[in-house]
Amino acid sequence: MSGNTLGTLFTVTNFGESHGPAIGCVIDGCPPGLALSAADIQHDLDRRRPGTSRHVTQRQEADQVEILSGVYEGLTTGTPIALLIRNTDQRSKDYGDIARQFRPGHADYVYWQKYGVRDPRGGGRSSARLTAPTVAAGAVAKKWLKEKFGTELRACMTQLGELPIAFESWAHVAHNPFFAPVADVQALEDYMDALRKAHDSCGARIRVQASNVPVGLGQPIYDKLDADIAYAMMGLNAVKGVEIGAGFASVAQRGTVHGDAMTPQGFASNHAGGVLGGISSGQDIEVSIAIKPTSSILSPRPSIDIDGQPVEVVTKGRHDPCVGIRAAPIAEALLALVLIDHALRHRAQCGDVQVALAPIAASC
Repeated sequence: MSGNTLGTLFTVTNFGESHGPAIGCVIDGCPPGLALSAADIQHDLDRRRPGTSRHVTQRQEADQVEILSGVYEGLTTGTPIALLIRNTDQRSKDYGDIARQFRPGHADYVYWQKYGVRDPRGGGRSSARLTAPTVAAGAVAKKWLKEKFGTELRACMTQLGELPIAFESWAHVAHNPFFAPVADVQALEDYMDALRKAHDSCGARIRVQASNVPVGLGQPIYDKLDADIAYAMMGLNAVKGVEIGAGFASVAQRGTVHGDAMTPQGFASNHAGGVLGGISSGQDIEVSIAIKPTSSILSPRPSIDIDGQPVEVVTKGRHDPCVGIRAAPIAEALLALVLIDHALRHRAQCGDVQVALAPIAASC
C-alpha cells in the first residue's frame, strides 16, 4: 500500500495533484442498486469548494464532479465508481520561487527527502485540494448510510484560533461561512479580517457527529471503530489531534462520571462518544479534531533550499488563512467512509447474529 487508499471492503483510492489537469478517486466495494447521480455528490462538493467567502482561498474552482464508471441507468452496479474533478483555475507561476526552497511547516522538505522529487505547484500531492475527491466519495457513503440505517452526519466549528465558539444550534451551521453553530459570527469575521491583514494564519477545532448509527460496528483490538476513525481523521491535511467523546477531558473525570450509565430508557450520558470497546453502542458518534494553522503564509520566514543554504521564504498564491473553515464537510466525509466500511464488514461477518435484548435508546 502506498498510502492513497482508505478502507477494507469499501475502498477509496485518491489520485491527482493540486495543479494537475484533474483530481479524483476510485471507489471499490460500493453495494449495487444505490440510486446515484452527480447531483447527489455535488451538494457536498459545493460546501467544501474554494472561493465561497472572503475568508478562504480565492481560487475559483467549480469542482463539478463527473461519474465515469460504476453507475448504469442511475444505479450503482457494484463495480468500481470513478469520480473525476477537473482543475480549471491553477496559477502555477505563484510557486516558481519555492521550487528550490522548503516552506516551514509544509510537506516540501519531507517529500523531497522521501521521493527525491516533488511537485511544488500548490503543494502538489500534499495540497488540501486533494480533499475534494474525499468529499465526493463521502457523499456516496452518506447516501448509502442514510438509506440503509437513517444515519445522519454533520459537523461544525467549535473554535477558531483563540476564539471558542459556544454551541447554540445545528440550524445555524448552514447559514454562515464558518460552519459555526451560532447566529452571530461577527466576531469570527473580524478575527479573520485582522489575521489576513497580519499576513498570518490560525488553526481550528471541528466537531463531527453521526447519529442513528447501528450497534455493533467495529472490530476488537486493532480494528476498533474509534481507532479507524482517528486514523481516517489524521489523513485530513493539517489535523494534529483527534478526540472521541470526552477525549482529553476524560483525564480529569472520575469513573463515576465518565462511565455512561445504562437504564432501560437508554444511556444517561455519552462521554464514550458512541464507541465502547471499539464497537458502536448505537449512541451518536462524537469526534473532535484539531487543525493546525495554515503553513502557506505571506510573512517572511527563515528556511533552507535544496542545497542546504539559508533562505527567506514568502509563500505567494491564494491560500486559506484557516484551513479549518472548509474542514466540516471533509470531516463528515471521512467519518462516513469509516462507517460504511465497518457496516459492510459487520454485515459480512455478523449479518445473521440475533440477540434477545433489543438495543437501548440513546436518551442523553
